[in-house]
Amino acid sequence: MKKMAFAGVIILALIQFVQPVRNESGQVMDTDIAKTISVPEGVQSILLKSCYDCHSNNTNYPWYTRIQPGGWFMAYHVSNGKEKLNFNEFGLYPKRRQESKLDAIAKQIENEEMPLPSYLLLQRDAILSPSEKAVMISWANSSMDSLSANN
Repeated sequence: MKKMAFAGVIILALIQFVQPVRNESGQVMDTDIAKTISVPEGVQSILLKSCYDCHSNNTNYPWYTRIQPGGWFMAYHVSNGKEKLNFNEFGLYPKRRQESKLDAIAKQIENEEMPLPSYLLLQRDAILSPSEKAVMISWANSSMDSLSANN
């Protein structure tokens, strides 16, 4: 039993040397959603607080991501989130995809699918209040309608 515990400690120590690549560009691109469609300041602050860590090219990493496997867990969430929606590249999406993403934002917030419950376990400040949910849903729906009207 002591050998197993010792081996576990050694493995835990060794995996600390395998750090995932960080998602930190520090740039606001011309294709960012705030430069593509109208994003009120209140909505932008909610996006930054609750969405951009996993859905942009610039993640704010909490302390636990410096300890493995926490960093790997966060890297997986960021990679998966950016694959589905990247707010920094929103302007590169065709209009139909932009509409679809805005519709998904509204529905996923309404159904409490986003932010992910597993992310909220450690990122308590990313939890959306009822009023923030209402603001986001209203904004996403009205932005989607505006895009549809312009097509």
